[in-house]
Amino acid sequence: MNRYSLWVYISLIVVVGLGFLYAAPNLYAPDPAILISGDSSSYVMEERTSQRVQSALRQAQIDFFGVQIEESNLLVRLRATEDQLRAKDVAQETLGSEFIVALNLAATTPLWLSDLGGQPLKLGLDLSGGVHFLLAVDTQSYIQTRLTNYFSDVKRVLRKERIRANITQNPSQRLIRIIFSSEELYAQALSLLRDDFSELSHQRDRSASLPTLNLSVNDELAKEWINYAVEQNLVTLRNRVNELGIAEPLVQRQGRENIVVELPGVQDTAQAKRILGKTANLEFRLEAVRNASIIETERFAFRRPVRGQPRQATLERDLILTGDNVTNAQATFDENGRPQVNINLDSRGGAIMHRKTRNDIGRRMGVLFVERKTRTHRKTDGETVSEKYIQKQIISLATIQSALGSQFRITGLGSTAESSELALLLRAGALPAPIDFVEERTVGPSLGAENIALGVTSVQLGLLLVALFMVIYYRWFGLIANLALFLNLVFLVACMSLLGATLTLPGIAGIVLTVGMAVDANVLIFSRIREELKRKQPPQQSIHSGYAQAFVTIMDANLTTLIVALILYFIGTGPIRGFAVTLSFGILTSMLTAIVFTRAIVNVVYGRRIQLARLPIYPLWSSMVRSA
Repeated sequence: MNRYSLWVYISLIVVVGLGFLYAAPNLYAPDPAILISGDSSSYVMEERTSQRVQSALRQAQIDFFGVQIEESNLLVRLRATEDQLRAKDVAQETLGSEFIVALNLAATTPLWLSDLGGQPLKLGLDLSGGVHFLLAVDTQSYIQTRLTNYFSDVKRVLRKERIRANITQNPSQRLIRIIFSSEELYAQALSLLRDDFSELSHQRDRSASLPTLNLSVNDELAKEWINYAVEQNLVTLRNRVNELGIAEPLVQRQGRENIVVELPGVQDTAQAKRILGKTANLEFRLEAVRNASIIETERFAFRRPVRGQPRQATLERDLILTGDNVTNAQATFDENGRPQVNINLDSRGGAIMHRKTRNDIGRRMGVLFVERKTRTHRKTDGETVSEKYIQKQIISLATIQSALGSQFRITGLGSTAESSELALLLRAGALPAPIDFVEERTVGPSLGAENIALGVTSVQLGLLLVALFMVIYYRWFGLIANLALFLNLVFLVACMSLLGATLTLPGIAGIVLTVGMAVDANVLIFSRIREELKRKQPPQQSIHSGYAQAFVTIMDANLTTLIVALILYFIGTGPIRGFAVTLSFGILTSMLTAIVFTRAIVNVVYGRRIQLARLPIYPLWSSMVRSA
């Protein structure tokens, strides 16, 4: 009656072993560290860079150990958390702006455990600290870019209608100036441009000697563009954070032109900063024809030298498309095993690409990789000055074999890391406007350490009081429930670690609540067993009836609580979701331990005792009363 098959016991032992295995990584505290990487994913870390950093840290008297070179990264482990910020500043000053130095928590989980998929719990920003970025959207640069696009479109429209004019632009005044040689051309162009560029302001310059038309961006349109740029940057940054796989991030707008990004428990903060900070757009341009006017062409260097020698090419100034029209990008390999990126364009981009390339078969098309970078230099007085600049480099220059459509590929990439990063950035979306890191603040783990200590104390205190009550009120059966409660905590930590859930301060509150709720099922079962014993049922029958008849009630109670927890998770944000995660996992693991594991232990202890006269399930004071 109260016996399980051998395979059930073996399965339970395996489950317990797996629970302890995947909860074990949380016993290994991470080391404070700094992570150094190049500003490009194609950079390979060199030993001399490591030696420079080590020498600088020794001179600054910063205690470190375990320096590791991992392909493009250099990891330096520190003895004390207090040295992280100082070590970061020393390394950054030593290496300059060509490197990204970020704070890091280096895992200490044994390699054999990591190979089995064991990872410690991810801690939220309120527990482990993390990275706080304040990003400023360069809306003026975005307005100038939009104005340049209009400038190219106006030239194309007038050229198509064979209207000759002198066209210039003034980005500071948000103005396109068009000078005509006759009133007839002015009137013809005005009628045409009013239809094609109705959103711009059209005004005649009365002070000019020749008929002159000014196309300008008014304040209302500029405000719309600024709002669009910030909102699109917000969406793109969220996509990029999701691509990084960071749990429970915060990406939100602050003020008119700023965006706040918080990344809790980030391990590779250098990668996060590199991915978030890159404008990483593309420009598709045709190669300039021979003897083309210098006004209509630009010369660019290739991103990667050919056979060690730098190379340049001349492209047209007019753009075919930008990365804004890319809907999907995947890093793959070509027929020769070299990295490439397969590009999908939206319908508009595909139509423009087809229309532009069908008449230019045999010409070469260049793909420019556009980055907004920062260079730092010192003045004679020792002051450090940062200067922003736009870098455009050719990553591909290939002959157009046939008319291109919405699908094509980019070749000429140097490594799989470079192709993967380019695909990630394009897939997540190009930033419409450049961003600058106005503030980079690392939330230190000191407050988190205090919160963790208080949280662990609350869990221990709650566990102790619940365990004491169960022993006093249910005696040996209470001990069995306490064992199940301990296993519940192990399974809860193991599940959250294995699935990559993030533990926050509200999550600890959820664990404390789980501790109290986990024994509810056993209380119902044990109370039912007592009722059966009072009805003069044999002990074995009482155990069987207690578990069987209490199951429906336990299922209903936990199911309704689980539904509420899921609603909190899908509707709530931030701390509310952290609470919902631990509560949901706690309900599921408590169902397993309170019903299945306690039943298995009871079956082992009492299931084979046929001549069982009584059960030690009554309060301690009841036996004391009998003794008296």
